[in-house]
Formats: sequence, structure tokens, C-alpha cells
Amino acid sequence: MASTGERDRLPRWRHYLGFLVSGGVAFVVDVGVTTGLIRFVDFDPFTARIAGIGLAMVVAWLLHRRLTFNASAPPSVAEFSRFATVAWSANLLNYGVYALILIAIATTPFVAMVISTGIAMVFSYVGFRLGVFREFRPDG
Repeated sequence: MASTGERDRLPRWRHYLGFLVSGGVAFVVDVGVTTGLIRFVDFDPFTARIAGIGLAMVVAWLLHRRLTFNASAPPSVAEFSRFATVAWSANLLNYGVYALILIAIATTPFVAMVISTGIAMVFSYVGFRLGVFREFRPDG
């Protein structure tokens, strides 16, 4: 019979696929909540986006802990606080790099978004892996 540590490990491909799926679902939640609040509840886009990001962050945390990092400990406020710190930091980094690219390189917003999102994605993964779900060890 496999030990708890062996049972909790994920194949490396499933770990990275879980990261992409969790982030993708969180993005869809963010867009859906933001758009819905603007169109159907008459929220302004700034307030709606804060609500969208907030709900998406909770969804991302719950999905990442299960799909990406296969966390065995029950969810906790401390774990969510660490997750939220990394997620908000990644969002600030994403926006800062986006703005810097637009100002310094004068490229299209789409190109700036792709580059800044890629950088923020790496930052998020490292923060989640080393700061939130430290006990995770992928197989392979």
C-alpha cells in the first residue's frame, strides 16, 4: 500500500496541466463576473473588476490546491492568505510590466499583455509552489 506522501504526489504533466486549467477557469470566472455585473447589475467597470478578481481568486485557490498541488491538509485561512498575497503580487507585477512595455517599447496592448501575463504566470507558479503549497512534491 502506498504511503500518504506517495499517494499525494501527482505526475509532473498532470501538475502543470492542473496549473493551466485552474488558471483558465479562474480567468473565465473573472471575466464572467466582471461582465455580468457591468451588463446586468449596472456596476461600474472598476468595482465590477474588483468583485471578479476576488471571486476568481477564491476559485483559483480551491482549484490549485486540488488540481495543481493535490493538497491533503484541509483548507485554512492562513493558506488562503498566503495564496492571496501571491495572487495580488502577481497581478501588480502583471500590470506594472504591461505598463512598462507599453511606455518603453510602444507596442500593441495585446503584445504587452502576452508578455506581462507570461512573466506573472511564472511568478505565480513559483510563489504558489514555494510559498503556499510548500509540501508538494511532483512525481517524475
